[in-house]
Amino acid sequence: MASDKKVRVGIIGVGGIANGKHMPNLAKIENVEMVAFCDLIRERAEEGARKYGTPDAEVFTDYRDLLKIKDIDVVHVCTTNDAHSFITVDALEAGKHVMCEKPMAINAAEAKKMVDAAKRTGKKLTIGYQNRFRPDSQYLKQLCDNGELGEIYFAKALAVRRRAVPTWGSFLDEEKQGGGPLIDIGTHALDLTLWMMNNYEPEMVVGTTYHKLGSRKNAANAWGPWDPEKFTVEDSAFGFIKMKNGATIILEASWALNTLQIGEAMTVLCGTEAGADMLDGLRINGEKYSRLYTTKPELQSGGVAYFEGNSSDPGEVEARQWIDAVVNDKEPLVKPEEAYVVSQILEAIYKSAQTGEPVYFK
Repeated sequence: MASDKKVRVGIIGVGGIANGKHMPNLAKIENVEMVAFCDLIRERAEEGARKYGTPDAEVFTDYRDLLKIKDIDVVHVCTTNDAHSFITVDALEAGKHVMCEKPMAINAAEAKKMVDAAKRTGKKLTIGYQNRFRPDSQYLKQLCDNGELGEIYFAKALAVRRRAVPTWGSFLDEEKQGGGPLIDIGTHALDLTLWMMNNYEPEMVVGTTYHKLGSRKNAANAWGPWDPEKFTVEDSAFGFIKMKNGATIILEASWALNTLQIGEAMTVLCGTEAGADMLDGLRINGEKYSRLYTTKPELQSGGVAYFEGNSSDPGEVEARQWIDAVVNDKEPLVKPEEAYVVSQILEAIYKSAQTGEPVYFK
């Protein structure tokens, strides 16, 4: 694709994540035009087109009609989790590059279909793990890749809220979402941790899920009380993951948990040469000259390794890197094969929680 050509984008699913992340950030990119909008609720698609679309932007309620537009280059899939896989596969088959919002799919089998479709069609596919593009994540990734932590053999992936249950949309609907905080925010923390470790070979998972606080009426909550009748997913989930090389990862995810140690999309890494965590900003710890040290790098200024520019907004950096990958035929930073492993591990935690047994990977 010629670098001076406009990249024509279609948005499928014009709800919260499209309005909160995808469309406003695409609108900042000079060579992008949003030319088609699709949502099951036509008014939402019309509003998206009015706010972000070209003057002749088209509006649909059936995504298949959007995919028939020949000169759309890129599709952003921002639907409920249960629709990610089949819409993505159809979009790839229609010759479009696809950015799909996280989690990749409602389960590992559906995620695998997406990986296979990308390989079969030769089109680019990436998943919306924007936390990789934060300045602290970028800096820590460089440390890890340069071997400054040594062999990372123990890690924690943390996505813990004390009381912040999303009460809008389909978040509490297991059928549409595939789960609660584990698949919603735990997915970000796990993606970040596996990426830092550059380790995508799980051997065994043990998991537990809980629905302890979700049945309470008039509960304190950041977004107002939830409806216990509609709260059909877990309110917290925990996983113990053993990798094939012997490394261990502990994953903690909650929307509602009686704890003061809270934080989202965080990782704690323990290596043979040094450690790092995101518990109080980014902290690096280790030993030098027979003394222990802790340092906090200054991350306010400067760009990041995967992006030419000065924005530190992860959603904008993600969008720019993705469009750059499409225009200049580069590999996107978030590879579908990596996101597929995240889906496999999340599914294994749910399965282990259901059966009470460990889940082993072949």
